[in-house]
Amino acid sequence: MNFDRNTVIGFVVLALLFFGYFYFNNQQQVAYQKQRAKQDSIAKANQPKITTTPQRTDSLGTDSIQRPAIAGDFGAYSTGTEQTTVVENDVIKVTFSNKGGQPKSVELKNFKAPDSNNVKLASSSFDKIDYTIIPAPNTTASISSFYFTGGQVTKNADNSTVITYELPSAGKTIRHQFILKPGYMLDFNLEITGADQLLSNNTLNLTWQNKAIQLQKDLKYERQQSQVSYRVDGEYDHSSAMSSNTEEFKKPVNWVSVKQQFFNTTLIAKNNFTSGSIDWTAPATTDSNTVVQAIANLKVHVPSANASIPLSIYYGPTDYKILKAYGNDMEDMVNLGSGIFSFVKYINRWVILPVFDFFTKFAHNYGIVILLLTLFIRLLISPLTYSSYLSGAKMKVLRPEIEQLKAKYGSDQQQISMEQMKLFREAGVNPLGGCIPGLLQVPIFFALYSFFNSNVALRGKNFLWADDLSQYDSIIHFGFNMPLLGNHLSLFTITAVATSFLISIYSMSMTPDQGNPVLKYMPYFFPIVLLFVFNGLPSGLTWYYTISNIITLTLQFIIQNYIIDHDKILAKIEVNRKKPKTKTKWAERLEQMQEQQKKMQDMQKKNKN
Repeated sequence: MNFDRNTVIGFVVLALLFFGYFYFNNQQQVAYQKQRAKQDSIAKANQPKITTTPQRTDSLGTDSIQRPAIAGDFGAYSTGTEQTTVVENDVIKVTFSNKGGQPKSVELKNFKAPDSNNVKLASSSFDKIDYTIIPAPNTTASISSFYFTGGQVTKNADNSTVITYELPSAGKTIRHQFILKPGYMLDFNLEITGADQLLSNNTLNLTWQNKAIQLQKDLKYERQQSQVSYRVDGEYDHSSAMSSNTEEFKKPVNWVSVKQQFFNTTLIAKNNFTSGSIDWTAPATTDSNTVVQAIANLKVHVPSANASIPLSIYYGPTDYKILKAYGNDMEDMVNLGSGIFSFVKYINRWVILPVFDFFTKFAHNYGIVILLLTLFIRLLISPLTYSSYLSGAKMKVLRPEIEQLKAKYGSDQQQISMEQMKLFREAGVNPLGGCIPGLLQVPIFFALYSFFNSNVALRGKNFLWADDLSQYDSIIHFGFNMPLLGNHLSLFTITAVATSFLISIYSMSMTPDQGNPVLKYMPYFFPIVLLFVFNGLPSGLTWYYTISNIITLTLQFIIQNYIIDHDKILAKIEVNRKKPKTKTKWAERLEQMQEQQKKMQDMQKKNKN
């Protein structure tokens, strides 16, 4: 590849694309949330004022003597002792509590947290499912305050496990039935007898609280990759968890979710919630190990006295294939491409992910799987690679004539540029031929960036010195944050940068001296950019880039020295020179612009003299 001005422009564009992508990826959601918050506040201000009656206090907040009397028909269940029951399958372990008749904590058996214990979801004191009932005239109570009866576990023939909690009374019964089948989905059937007496305005006002706790070693990066997601009126949407906000739902809601980088907890209404909202809070300080905490207030219309509300709760990994099996767009939570680069998700879904899964059948070490994936991708883009090297070979053949032009016109860069364009046109050479194929490969890199950041299969998988391919590998910890670099140095980042430097050195060794120091040293700028960009990225991605660079170096040497015949290229160029030339409109305009610039420069020189 010849590093003339056009090539340097290609490098600059590529560097700007990288910087722009990572900056946009971190900032777009914050800006989006600010704009949305502004629009919501305007909309609320324009809404007509509605006078509401003061909310009745939760009577069960009083002392133990008053609680049974105020709790009405459920007074016997207003006090009690908490009892827990464990239900589990091959992948998940759920601890239920009779207080509130709901899950108390959840463990994922196949995933480890940073403390080496099983990953826990929805296991803090903040996490709960709640709704308000009217147990006695002029009082309200939170269902989470009652101590349910039951809790017996039943095994079914279909390998599912059922646990049922009840609040029974004369003519009124509340039943919470949970069904755990194989997998990560927990079915929740909420049944209310006497709903017309227990619920206000025939509406169940369900509150779901969830706190996401740090599960990756880099809390800041985990927050950047986390979202609050929802499916409203059949359409998936999400918001960044980096800033606190509120999302109002005026249309039917299928599900709401708190999604961390690799895990999510999702509340699903099989027949949809009629409306609602979700509020989430980002931690104010970096000292907290909270990624985000959210409170969803969701409504279900209950038209009859006997209500049966089918719900489900997903506690598990944000795995594309697992989520896609549920058929309700939950797989969209797997960030395989978003924002202005959302088109790359199709590269991931249709190419990268199937090929990656195919190679896992033959290689058990994920570092080797990434190596095979790299070889496949390089084979896939080999036509572009060969086109780039062939263009570089053509430029190399024209090097002596380019040097003659520089010697002839000296420091007159404008004239040199015009003569070079004529030379390229006569020889049938595209000066951007070496850069355009490289730019066309950029979407593949952005696709892989999203893939490695969202593929839970890599989490906790070690390779060489990297103990987790889903996170950065570090060989040096500084003990403080260096600007742009962070508090560590990644070894795979060093290998990726070093091999990028070798590519630049090899390419520059085949390129004539540009004279201009900026043009001469610009190709070395891009590897320096990579040092700061890659240092905090998953080691799986930097390992991929290292292997890709090694392949590039090998192919450059083999193709340039053993495959491309420079004599044949020179002969073909001579044949092209003899052919009649037709200028494209773009070439004509470019030539006119160059001539005008040349005339202006000549006039400026005359005026100075």
